[in-house]
Amino acid sequence: ARGKVFRGTITDAPNFDATADAEALYNAMKGIGEGANVIFLLTLSSMVGVEFVALCSSGSDKEAILDLVTSRSNAQRQEIIAAYKSSFGKDLIDDLKYELTGKFERLIVSLMRTPAYHDAKEIHDAVKGAGTDERCLIEVLASRNNKQIHDMVAAYRDAYGREIEEDIIMDTSGHFKKMLVVLLQGTRDESGVVDADLVEQDAQDLYAAGEEQWGTDEAKFIMILGNRSMTHLRMVFDAYEKIAETSIEDSIKSELSGDFERLMLAVVQCIRSVPMFFARRLYKSMKGLGTADNTLIRIMICRSEIDMLDIRECFRLRYEKSLYNMIKDDTSGDYKRTLLELCGGDDE
Repeated sequence: ARGKVFRGTITDAPNFDATADAEALYNAMKGIGEGANVIFLLTLSSMVGVEFVALCSSGSDKEAILDLVTSRSNAQRQEIIAAYKSSFGKDLIDDLKYELTGKFERLIVSLMRTPAYHDAKEIHDAVKGAGTDERCLIEVLASRNNKQIHDMVAAYRDAYGREIEEDIIMDTSGHFKKMLVVLLQGTRDESGVVDADLVEQDAQDLYAAGEEQWGTDEAKFIMILGNRSMTHLRMVFDAYEKIAETSIEDSIKSELSGDFERLMLAVVQCIRSVPMFFARRLYKSMKGLGTADNTLIRIMICRSEIDMLDIRECFRLRYEKSLYNMIKDDTSGDYKRTLLELCGGDDE
């Protein structure tokens, strides 16, 4: 991308052969199936005749799958899916879903989808059925650039035969809904051109829309934060702080509330630094009891070929521990090993 240094952890495998990889995955899954059929009935008659049934499943085959999938780029995985269908007349994703289970299955299957389809599915899952996963909507729509948004909208239409905007409108309300719709247009200025007068004007307008008056003009926040370029807005935030004598984040916290407040804060965090935004989300997904696995999976996958190295750096700076070690302490098994491959290394 315009001579930018690659900051992901997953790259194209050299000497790539999609057909050979498809065959390797086919054999690895066959191995899992055969392993699971070996049932040992261990009858301990001395212990009140209880029968223990131990299902012996071959671990090395799962390892083969995770090693192969995490050492290929997403574009290469798409070629493997096509080669698998050509060779075996079957759908690779369906077979993976059938053979694998739990969080490991979710992670591997998600890695096989294109970024646009993965985003589309995340949004679809967030709005379908009863209840809405607002945090997923916020994370995805606040952090994607125009091209990613347009690709996701097209993938959603292709996968579900519906418009993503209509589904989000049906499932959300108020200013939260309006800002999501603005972000869904994928029309943020990406020119990088900054007009000093407009910077000053926007800072004044944001101040007038919030801190300066009784009540808040949410429409002004939506228009400015939803459309201006990131470079421009960083300068607006600096100018705003001089006028308001408080940060834009603190103003949002005092002026807005609920999901709308959370969305606007996420947008501001992404404007300041997308990698730091994701470092914070990853930390929150693992700190305390339990793990927000959907968030963890989504971020580790979607940033592995974009800015995982920057996220690791931000994580280390902010939390004084490595992302690698936090994942290691918080997860287990093949799921953990796959996440660590995506993380790509330890920064301790």
